[in-house]
Amino acid sequence: MNPNIILKRLLTLAHENEWVEWKVNNSPPQEIGEYLSALANSAALHSKEAGYIVWGIHDQTREVIGTTFKPHQEKVGNEELENWLITQLMPQVHFSIYECTFNDKNIVIFEVLPASHVPIRFKDMEYIRVGSYKKKLKDHPEKERELWNLFSHISFETGIARSHVTADDVLSLIDYAGYFDITKQTFPDGRTAILDRLTSENLIVKHSPDSFDITNLGALLFAKDLQKFDRLARKALRVVIYKSDNRVNTVREQMGTKGYALGYEGAMQFINSQLPQNEHIGQALRREVRDYPEIAIRELVTNALIHQDFNMTGTGPMVEIFSDRIEITNPGEPLVDTMRFLDNPPRSRNEALAKFMRRLNICEERGSGIDKVFEAVELFQLPAPDFQEIGEHLRVVLFAPKTFREMDKSDRVRACYQHTALQWVSNNQMSNTSLRKRFGISDENASQASRIIKETTEAKLIKEYDPDSKSRKHARYVPFWA
Repeated sequence: MNPNIILKRLLTLAHENEWVEWKVNNSPPQEIGEYLSALANSAALHSKEAGYIVWGIHDQTREVIGTTFKPHQEKVGNEELENWLITQLMPQVHFSIYECTFNDKNIVIFEVLPASHVPIRFKDMEYIRVGSYKKKLKDHPEKERELWNLFSHISFETGIARSHVTADDVLSLIDYAGYFDITKQTFPDGRTAILDRLTSENLIVKHSPDSFDITNLGALLFAKDLQKFDRLARKALRVVIYKSDNRVNTVREQMGTKGYALGYEGAMQFINSQLPQNEHIGQALRREVRDYPEIAIRELVTNALIHQDFNMTGTGPMVEIFSDRIEITNPGEPLVDTMRFLDNPPRSRNEALAKFMRRLNICEERGSGIDKVFEAVELFQLPAPDFQEIGEHLRVVLFAPKTFREMDKSDRVRACYQHTALQWVSNNQMSNTSLRKRFGISDENASQASRIIKETTEAKLIKEYDPDSKSRKHARYVPFWA
């Protein structure tokens, strides 16, 4: 945002308050960090789109007197001030630094986003504003309770991606034509009708005929260019193609630009175009078949977009394509045990986003689509996908084709468990016969399937459906949680 517009708006305030701090010249780095914590928490508490520290303003008269503070030249030890502050604020919160002139005076503005799911702390302490004073949050338990209560009722989608923009800005930043096209609605006559429709969808918030906020939901779905929304730029889908089975040599990298609703099909086409394919000879003709099932990739990429933790800064959803696998990663620990993705009802951090994408038929209404992933992988007789928790991220690995001999014990056990789970949710039970079909094992090699069943049972991932049955030949198995 234009810093002069920010300053003009702030100067209309009668005095300092819980989310604005006026200063003249430099402050110690420690104090700046404490203010950023306090202003982020207070902005959340008072439902403001941001908190502000402004240098160059007299705190009593609000006279613009200028400042000598040069934040981009400041260092803490050998580290730049901005980078130092980023590392000391936890969880990381986005803030912007503006240096500008106003009435020929130098002005500096720090704009910090409101806390979204936990209080922001600086080093080991959370701060809050009480009137125009900075205080330790622990010394004001009533505000701490109010803050936690607020976090339990707000969602990321309702947050503001760009605030106080004009109608022209909305129409230049949001692909409103794409919105009407993809939602199959008649294009309305006139700009006012367009803006009213976007407002009714909670894609923008109207303050006056020419003042709007663009919500995170609106930008995430329908931005013409996510890079123009500083707070969401890292949430664009990133696709990286590597030369081999490691990350040493990158062949190509592409960062999405459009909002998810508009850019999804293009992203899927690009991903599929980068995947290896082999010639399949049928009864009448030859055709090219990709090594990975498209439906599995679609479901996993969709889940990565919908279920990511948007409150994690500096990271976003990513697809990495190696010579022997595809890795799909999204920020945020899974809300459901990875071993229970198939049978548990899906939980989403971002229900408004999920609801809109279900409406556009990008994801399913009834569930997470993991059953489609398992079915497609089995149809292609690929190794079972591996769901991994990596730090605070979820990573799903889809493996390239392997022969049964090339699969190791962990591949076979994981596939046996997932096959058993898929059978169970389909009202069946896994058997030696069904497992042989899953792996493409011939009938005369039934002992191979028996060995895998034994190993998976010993791993406590499956159990006998009828423990009292004496027949090994006709034994049936179910997941450990059944």
